[in-house]
This record gives sequence, C-alpha cells and structure tokens, in this order.
Amino acid sequence: MFGLHPNAEIGYLTTMADTIFGTVLRLRKGASSGGGGGAGSGLRGTLDELLGRLPAGFELISLNEKAAPLLLQEQSPFVVVALQEFGRMNSLLEEIGRSLIELQKGINGQLNMSQKMEDLAEALGLNEVPGRNPFHLTSWEKLAWPSRKNLPNWFNDMLKRVTQLRAWSQTLELPFSLWLPGLFNPTAFLTAVKQVVARRNGLPLDNMATETHITIYTREQEVISQAKYPTDGAYVHGLFIEGARWSTLEEAEEAKTKENVSGTECAGSIVESRLKELLPMMPVIYVKAVQVKPSWIAESVGYMRPETSLYNCPVYLTTFRGPTYTCLATLKTKLPIEKWVLAGVALVMQSDGEA
Repeated sequence: MFGLHPNAEIGYLTTMADTIFGTVLRLRKGASSGGGGGAGSGLRGTLDELLGRLPAGFELISLNEKAAPLLLQEQSPFVVVALQEFGRMNSLLEEIGRSLIELQKGINGQLNMSQKMEDLAEALGLNEVPGRNPFHLTSWEKLAWPSRKNLPNWFNDMLKRVTQLRAWSQTLELPFSLWLPGLFNPTAFLTAVKQVVARRNGLPLDNMATETHITIYTREQEVISQAKYPTDGAYVHGLFIEGARWSTLEEAEEAKTKENVSGTECAGSIVESRLKELLPMMPVIYVKAVQVKPSWIAESVGYMRPETSLYNCPVYLTTFRGPTYTCLATLKTKLPIEKWVLAGVALVMQSDGEA
C-alpha cells in the first residue's frame, strides 16, 4: 500500500525482537542484582578485556607542531578537521580509561562504590554502551558519536576509528579515500571540502554546496592503490543504503549509466532492493564541491536539486534517522523519484550490528 519493500517488514520485526529481548534482559538483570560471585567474575573479565584493548591517546602537542606549517597551505581545512578529531578521541579514551580503572578499584575494595560505578557496572553487564540509559551518571556516549550498536560492536568500531586517525596522524595529509562514518563530525569534513575548493577557485563559500557521484570502485583499496585525489572534492567510503540498493557495474553498463565526472569514472543508479539485504554497502563515493545554481531550492536540510533524474537522498548517522541527519546526497535514478520517497530510501553511516 505504501510502496515499501518486503525488507521493511523484516527490519520492523528485527527491531521489535531486539526491543523485547532487551527488555527481558534488563528485567532479569534487575531481579538478579547483588547475586554472588558469578556476575562479579564476569564483570572483572569484561573490565580486564576492555582495559587490555584500550588504545593509547594521541600526542596533541607534537601533532600541533607538525600541523603548524600545513595550516598555511591549501589543504589546511582538512588538517583542522584532523586535529579536532584527535582531540575528541583523546577525551573519549581518557574517560573510558578513567571510569574503567575507577570501577576496577571499587570492585577490589580500594574505593567505595559510588552511583557512577554502579551505573557503569550495570551497563557493562547488559553489554550496553555506558550513557545510553539517560538516567545513568557515567556516560561514554556524551563524548562519542550517535550509535545503536551494543558494547562489543561499539568498542570494535572505536578501535577502527582510532586506527584511521592513527594513520592520518602520520603525515596529516588527507587519505586518498576517507572512512567518513569514522569521524565524530562528518559535517565538518564536508564543509572542509567546500572550503578547499572555494579558496582554490576564488569562490564565495556561502555559494558552495556538495554533490555526490558514485564511482565504479566497490572497495577503497582500489582508490588507495591509484594514489590520486579527485578534482574539486574527496573520495569517501563506508556508507550504507537503506530501502534500496545501488546497481552493480554490470547493471550500470547494461543501463548505460556510466559517465566520467571530472576525471573520475562513475556509474550506476538506485534500483530495487534484494530480499533480506537490509543495508547494502555503497561503493566509494566522490563528494564534489560545486557552485549553487539558481534553479536549486534552498531548504533547511540543504539545497534541493530539481532534476528528475536525481533523488535528493538524506544521509543519517544511524538507522534511527531523525536527529542524526547529516546532509543531502544526490543519487541518480532511472525510476520516478516518488518511488524512493515512499520507500524511505536514505544513506546511513552505521549499521546496528557489526561493521
């Protein structure tokens, strides 16, 4: 009736099951609270594992010294974004380490157990990221990024983010393809893309916008091996599409949707989802900074493109959507735009489970 794919029902039932079992787990945890050494030994194991895997922070003083000459160059907006990311990751790592060590001392009897420690212990026992419960006093989420992952998947996601930042800190040069969902503030990076292009071409920043072109590269390694930056933009990867999928290269060749955009080979369009593929991975995306045209409509969410062959696709940080809105992407379509609007098609930067 509403034009939704059968995958929408699968997603609904999955969410409902997660909610029911999460509620049962909370009730069971509350009923068995204070019960014996089994739970305590499990908590000790979780603490030891997390502390053993927790990476060291970044040397911000040396990184600022390394960045000083780069801030005078054309790529300085990207350097500023990197420094901001290093600082925010340091704050998160410090809070995680501090709270875990504090709880460990409380369990060992070196400190009196406080309400913050009790809240942290409860979250760890539920495999939940501390702070997801709004009534808890200990919060990692307030220093992190919006996420719906459980604690193990969230922690692995954090380690991947640290790995990307660690590689970026070596030279502070923009990676040939950036894992955009791995940033605390993806919007700042998109703004930096516009700033770099505006300065290079002597254009007013207020008259700049971004458009997205989907490349023929399905993996970021294909772009990295070329060691080449795109014209007037950047390559990003790691996004998912919900409610539809992107056509394969074979389908793109058959539909004759291949094109060359400023030296970058792009292809494909939005097509119907495959059954049971809820969040297909998108190919590498070419984010290009362009001047706003008079025909574009300025809205609170960004500039809406009137072309019938383009779907103005919202991009969200998580599948929760709503307050996690980031920007608009421009995706090519052979079918009427209304089909994708009714299907609720959107790009999301994170899945709810493993990456």
